[in-house]
Amino acid sequence: MLVVGGRPTEAKLVGQIDSASIVGPAGKNAGRDSIGLVVDERVVQEVKGLQRGGAAARAIELKEAAGSGTVTVLNVGEADTEVIIRKAISIGADDAIRVNAFPKDAFFVAQQIAHYAKEGGYDVILMGKESIDFNGFQVHGMVGELLGIPTIAPALKLDIAGDTATLEREIEGGKEVVEVKTPFVVSCQQPMCEPRIPNMRGIMAARTKPLKVVEAIGQSDRTAVAQFALPPAKQGVKLFTVEQAADLVKALRTEAKVL
Repeated sequence: MLVVGGRPTEAKLVGQIDSASIVGPAGKNAGRDSIGLVVDERVVQEVKGLQRGGAAARAIELKEAAGSGTVTVLNVGEADTEVIIRKAISIGADDAIRVNAFPKDAFFVAQQIAHYAKEGGYDVILMGKESIDFNGFQVHGMVGELLGIPTIAPALKLDIAGDTATLEREIEGGKEVVEVKTPFVVSCQQPMCEPRIPNMRGIMAARTKPLKVVEAIGQSDRTAVAQFALPPAKQGVKLFTVEQAADLVKALRTEAKVL
């Protein structure tokens, strides 16, 4: 399986890993069972991220339940993200890949994820719902489209039996249970699984497990940040009594100009 965290607008590790992905080998091309994780360039060096990182933790739970397979952590980011990758390894991931590039935009990161996921022949790609700042909600759909496989977003539960996965997701007014054949992409939101806290043995083992650094493919970033700006300052409020209903209507028409 492959666990993926994406770009500044999708998979930031600002206090948590909410954009991760799980993948396993696909059908006849499956040479091995595996799971992997992609994280972003801005990180907070705290274990809270892994405690709340539903995709990474669920990938490890699925591997443990199956009794076989590997978990691979895939990160699109620069060298300063490796501390977070090592923390993912410390809770049970087996190895890691870091794509050595600054995550420029959602499409650029999706390209990297799709490229290395295809090379690895993974079955399931688990990502987070969105980052906690830009709230992009884009990368998982782009990865699914680039790979030509289904995308389910977002999911609260995930179970896999053979090549069939059962997922539960929220819809307006209730919940929906869906089944999908591997391979597929799914974005995760809590409560996907129980938090996992690395123990000392895991922390020590994470120092020796392989972390492969590869260069990015393509330069097809489609967006760029033009500027950042603060919202306008709040204006004072006017209070009207019941007796001033006519004055309220006048103010809405002439001052607020909403009527």
